Amino acid sequence: MQTKAVLSQKEVSQILAVARSEAQNNQWAVTIAIVDDGGHPLALERLDGCPPISAYIATEKARTSALGRRDSKGYEEMVNGGRYAFLSAPLLTSLEGGVPIIVGGHVIGAVGVSGVKAEHDAQVARAGAQCLK
Repeated sequence: MQTKAVLSQKEVSQILAVARSEAQNNQWAVTIAIVDDGGHPLALERLDGCPPISAYIATEKARTSALGRRDSKGYEEMVNGGRYAFLSAPLLTSLEGGVPIIVGGHVIGAVGVSGVKAEHDAQVARAGAQCLK
């Protein structure tokens, strides 16, 4: 039998604070979504000035990363490389900005960010996802 860590509200709050700080330090208006390993929402914060659609997109990026057990950028690269079938994959968004939270070699959740350039979304998500190490 294997065991793995589980995100508590304490860790979720910490991840959200670190990601928010990264975004605010760069003056980026983004939405930050955190999900568990099954892609279920644990937290969502839309910073002032961020468009409402970003709440949906950030959540889908996080869900994609959690369920796929990797950065959502990997799916974007597949589509950009010609694997257009991934555009119709269920429960999947092929947009950069979703990063898994990995503890003890296990994906225990993910952070998704939307609102600015894709690489900046990923930078904010990565800051949050890696803060537990």
